[in-house]
Amino acid sequence: MMVDPTLAEMGKNLNQAMKIFEDGQRPSEPDGERRRFSRSSIPGPLQRDGQDVASILQLVQNLMHEEEEDTPSHRRMQNVGEQGHMALLGHSLAAFISVLDKDRLRKLTTRIASDTTLWLSRLFRYENGSAYYHEDDREGLLKVCRLVINARYEDYTTEGFTALNSRQPVIYQSATCRPGLGQHLCCQLGLPLSSLCTVPCNTMFGSQHQMDVALLDKLIKEDMETGKLPLLLIANAGTPWAGHTDKLGRLKELCEQYGMWLHVNMPSLCLPQAASRSDSITLTLGPWLGLPAVPAVTLYRHDDPALTLAAGLTSSQPVEKLRALPLWLSLQYLGHDGIVEKIRHAAELSQQLLEKLKTLASIKTSVEDEVNSPVVVFRFSQETSADDRFNEHVFIDCLQLGERLAQLVPASGVDVVELEEEGTCVRFSPLMTAAVLRTQCCDVDLLVEQLTELVPILSCTLRLRQDFREEVYRHSALSYIQDLSWPGLGAVRYEPRGEELDDGKRQQEVEKINSELLKKLGDLDADLIFSTGPEFGPEKDCIFIGMATEDLDVSELVDMIATLGRDLEESGRLLENMTEVVRKGIQEAELQLQKANEEKLMEEGVLRQIPLVGSVLNWFSPFQSTVKGRTFNLAAGSAMTQQNSCLQCLPPCLLTLCSSSLLPPRAGQRLFRRGGSDSHSETSSVGQAEDLSKEGVHSPSAPTPPCVLQPDEVTSEALERPQVPQGQEVNPLTSQVLAQPEAGQQEDGQMGTEERGMEKIQPEGQQTIEESQEDETGR
Repeated sequence: MMVDPTLAEMGKNLNQAMKIFEDGQRPSEPDGERRRFSRSSIPGPLQRDGQDVASILQLVQNLMHEEEEDTPSHRRMQNVGEQGHMALLGHSLAAFISVLDKDRLRKLTTRIASDTTLWLSRLFRYENGSAYYHEDDREGLLKVCRLVINARYEDYTTEGFTALNSRQPVIYQSATCRPGLGQHLCCQLGLPLSSLCTVPCNTMFGSQHQMDVALLDKLIKEDMETGKLPLLLIANAGTPWAGHTDKLGRLKELCEQYGMWLHVNMPSLCLPQAASRSDSITLTLGPWLGLPAVPAVTLYRHDDPALTLAAGLTSSQPVEKLRALPLWLSLQYLGHDGIVEKIRHAAELSQQLLEKLKTLASIKTSVEDEVNSPVVVFRFSQETSADDRFNEHVFIDCLQLGERLAQLVPASGVDVVELEEEGTCVRFSPLMTAAVLRTQCCDVDLLVEQLTELVPILSCTLRLRQDFREEVYRHSALSYIQDLSWPGLGAVRYEPRGEELDDGKRQQEVEKINSELLKKLGDLDADLIFSTGPEFGPEKDCIFIGMATEDLDVSELVDMIATLGRDLEESGRLLENMTEVVRKGIQEAELQLQKANEEKLMEEGVLRQIPLVGSVLNWFSPFQSTVKGRTFNLAAGSAMTQQNSCLQCLPPCLLTLCSSSLLPPRAGQRLFRRGGSDSHSETSSVGQAEDLSKEGVHSPSAPTPPCVLQPDEVTSEALERPQVPQGQEVNPLTSQVLAQPEAGQQEDGQMGTEERGMEKIQPEGQQTIEESQEDETGR
């Protein structure tokens, strides 16, 4: 078979590009060549010499992943598969075909557009339809609005907007439509916002997610009485967030009654029977079939080619028809059965999850059409006692739950949505994600398994919230922070005493104490997660506590928070009070050191201060100075000699800072547990509680403990020191008791060999213990 060389080279380059992008590396690439595309060398002017295709592709790959060097591999580009390669090839072929001669280009583009339109019409049972391919999924509806305006206002093509003055057009849309859709249409069409009418959903009867047909009929009659022209109605076959479908049959009857155009958006629901009841319909085939960069399609019925050309739905330029080429290639690759199988597989996954969720307690689903809807929306809910200060039915924010499920089962494609009535919910939409993520039935089973483990933790946390709030109220130094969006146990703030502080200093003290308290709580060996809460939350300078398990002792937890906060507050004030004492002591120590230096100069003489002469003189005639070394005692605020032990120099403030109440517990101790529940602490539910609390919050890293002498070490050191009899001394180097020399045993002017050796290693300005005792005896 003959193959065009250009097409063969294009396919080769495409395969090479996909290998680089999907594998994240370039095969058989020299190290020196790889360094050319480091992050630091990417910016710069255009090179004088051209580069080969492989080098350019490698550069693109580095640009795509330059910010992902330290991120997990699951965040890299998805493998688009063979059908995705066909879609990508279509974009390359479109550029190649566009350079053909006009006759060949017109024939080829006409064939591509007609084939694709025919295939889509048969797939969705949309007979005698035309197709418009567009990148923005709102563009098709915009062109349809222009088509209807041209059809209803005969003079619009010649008179423009002045033709609308006779009867103002009105566009009706459902309240569940995509946010900002109606405003976008009015802006692009040059219509005032008064031409947009949003129809609410049912409030008394029927589904709360479907358009209120009776109210729509009333609104249309009121507009017609005021001289307005009902133009177009926008309905949904699968809402963007929850997949709900309006009553298309009744809406179609209403549109025929008032001569309105019915347009149906199908963003998340592939419902073939919806196409037969609409005048136009917008399809998003890319997510449904796992095809990257394929255009959206708007199918419509209209017999006047002049009006469609004026509305922009058709074009006389053959290149415009090449937009359908990626979809044309992909549809041929998948075939009719392959497309139907992908859509049916997504529906089966939704039904599988829906059936399993019905068996889980505390899980409520929000699905109107359980037979046809491939979107499942669910949330966690639990009834609380009547005396609760919250609502009768308290719903924990599912944001953390949805993000945790997405992390545990990434192939499921679950995400979090915000619905007007239900609040925050978790959405499973396999029609939009299964083709790309390749979701299978085993992924749904794993999703239900993880959800089964997380539900008891959520239930337990909700039960303990009231107990935690009451325990916090018992402590005057603690303030309970009410944040209904926080899925954990709750939030608390330590309020330091001291009414004499102004607002600025008090705020600084609150921030400092709560920051240090959060670090201390993070060091504790507990099954709770302490954090600063949501990154953009309204509450600051407080401590958020994560998910809890059944064996949590709430009273012990709150007492520990209050105790640690009080210790931090007292130690901070002690250090502040010592500032003035330390300053004065430093000044006194400087005076004593200056006096000691003068005494040393008087005793040793000037010659001993000269470096070379002093060394020779000290060798022939050693001299023992009476000046003693000194240390600065923070407790006393003054300088003292080094004969005192290190325990005497340890200030009380440091002993307070490293007291046992502030130090983390010994290894193996588990805090905030009720008795007889240690074995339960190692279950998987505890790990799930910790992981669930970590998601979406900022938790500070554990600080490095200060290098100070801890009380246990001080006690052990004191016990190991030998008991010193009265009148005897201890060698500070060896910790041995020195024998007291008897009178008359010392020889004047004589020194043993060992004593001379000790003298040589003695630091300048100090003297041995024996000489110090002799001086004391002489005095």
